[in-house]
Amino acid sequence: MASRIKIKTTEGDIIVRLYDETPLHRDNFIKLASEGFYDGTLFHRVIKDFMIQGGDPDSKGAPAGKNLGAGGPDYTIPAEFVYPQLYHKRGALSAARLGDEVNPNRESSGSQFYIVWGDTLKSQELKQLERQMAMQQEQTVFNQITQEHKAELMDLRRNKDRAGVQALQEKLVADTKAKCKEIGIPKFTAQQVETYTTIGGTPYLDNQYTVFGEVESGLDVVEKIQNSDTSRNDRPKTDISMTVEIM
Repeated sequence: MASRIKIKTTEGDIIVRLYDETPLHRDNFIKLASEGFYDGTLFHRVIKDFMIQGGDPDSKGAPAGKNLGAGGPDYTIPAEFVYPQLYHKRGALSAARLGDEVNPNRESSGSQFYIVWGDTLKSQELKQLERQMAMQQEQTVFNQITQEHKAELMDLRRNKDRAGVQALQEKLVADTKAKCKEIGIPKFTAQQVETYTTIGGTPYLDNQYTVFGEVESGLDVVEKIQNSDTSRNDRPKTDISMTVEIM
């Protein structure tokens, strides 16, 4: 039986189905909701044509102007990327997280989430995104392989062995290309292309943040919230609070 939750907001109700394919995120969300963790929290970060974000416990009763977005329980959740099956279409429920520089494993916040609004894209824009994704994949793989040879590279540089450094770098590049060929070139599925060009979403977040649910009803409420008048820190000028219950 699929798990459904109701996010009751001051702008209306949003019904979300949690995916069984992401059990860690599903069970954590249900646990927090059953404890009343989200009740009284705000949608503290709202960006038009992008997404609405909530789940920071520090937002409960937060005075105007208070910086929000750093709160949460004292744990993170391992990433659960089920890609390309689950992706950032409009209405997707996804987990917020810290950036790659301090969170290389892309672990999710223990409580903060966002609901995607996004925009519709042209097919050529998706093609350009595919090229960028391929470049990003190659850079990520190269960094991983280089890290594995870090000690060897340091020794060569310490010994001022330029030829050795050059040979190792050429090997790293060749290994990177071979690994990327093995993984496969990132490419949007026909379903993704159809969705992103007609309904909308944020495809550049795919495989970067865990998608763990989707809005089944109340997308009009999401639209209303993402159109809110916000202050410079993206917080709605009029607080939009929520309570979350399990259906």
